[in-house]
Amino acid sequence: MEINSEIRDALIEEGAQDAYKCYQCGKCSSVCPWFQVGTYEFPVHRLGIETLLGLLASSEEKEELAREVDRIYRCVGCEACIEQCPLGVNIPAILRAARRILVDFGSYPDTLKSVVQKLKNVGNPLGEPPEKRGDWARPLDLKYYNQEMEYLYFPCCIPAYDSRLQNVARSTAQLLRTAGVSFGILGEKENCCGEALRRIGAEKVYQELAKRNIELFRQNDVKKVITTSPHCYTTFKNEYPEFGGEFEIFHITQILARLLAEGKIVPGRRFEKKVVYHDPCTLGRQNGIYEEPRAVLRSIPGLELLEVEEFCRNLSLCCGAGGGALWQDWDKDERIADVRVNQLLETGAEVIAVACPYCLQMFEETLKSMGKEIPVLAVSEILYEVTK
Repeated sequence: MEINSEIRDALIEEGAQDAYKCYQCGKCSSVCPWFQVGTYEFPVHRLGIETLLGLLASSEEKEELAREVDRIYRCVGCEACIEQCPLGVNIPAILRAARRILVDFGSYPDTLKSVVQKLKNVGNPLGEPPEKRGDWARPLDLKYYNQEMEYLYFPCCIPAYDSRLQNVARSTAQLLRTAGVSFGILGEKENCCGEALRRIGAEKVYQELAKRNIELFRQNDVKKVITTSPHCYTTFKNEYPEFGGEFEIFHITQILARLLAEGKIVPGRRFEKKVVYHDPCTLGRQNGIYEEPRAVLRSIPGLELLEVEEFCRNLSLCCGAGGGALWQDWDKDERIADVRVNQLLETGAEVIAVACPYCLQMFEETLKSMGKEIPVLAVSEILYEVTK
């Protein structure tokens, strides 16, 4: 077997340096969501050596390349592999390097090409008009952010546009208003945080969008940002500093937990339901935010909080939407969300609580396809329900 040094060097240059650390122990494969699905072979532990041999995304034969592209885009970026790896090998970064090369050559899934184009053209992955981005807030008559306000509330693209998820943004805003928090929105001036672009591999478009957002925040003298989505939280907090974007970033569950502790939000009604909380990968495993969502739920009278005992907190199974997978459609027996929903249902819960718009959307669609009727609610929706 010959080493393809050209591809190897290109992968390393694009961010796959961790391939040198991997000694193929296999721990990553055992915690990968695809291992739980069991119907798709995704040998994560081989990706390091394939990178060093220059085999990743190397085929020149059309059908074989299509299979390689499918495999490279199966990673949902949950980072369970990183946490379990003895050397912390960043497998998602290795695959992201391969994705960047594929994007540069236009050899990536058409559904993701559409997402990239929409983000480039109109600033959101749904292709919706920018002037309608603030429509979710009109019934509440929310104020636009100004420098005298403490926080910018950034709802995320999906809660801004999706008719179901708009209720999450409205519930959040009304809780903040009830607690007397000084905040505003940017409405139609907002763009997507760009997280999906970087995960897909469209790095150049991502950097353009990130720099545009940073400049927008600076022009409006933004200092503190509250996010609904853990993906926005991660992007603003952990990635924008690469481009000089230094802001204080909070996930809404952190803010709500503090407001409850300070007595600024007081649940006024009981919520007599068994509720299971799903830890989003991006909020929990990638940012260590486990307690705040649970503290909010435990504060609600009558609510019985359940756990997926062997698959919660840092061992939580991904919903299957990360890494651009939200916009991909795999065969019915190859869906990570099905496995996770079954784990959640087995607890006997009457409600599934989430803290991420991606998770909410994935679970609702999955339950519908299964013919199951169980509410999926954001933590903020449940809290608002007992305070309004």
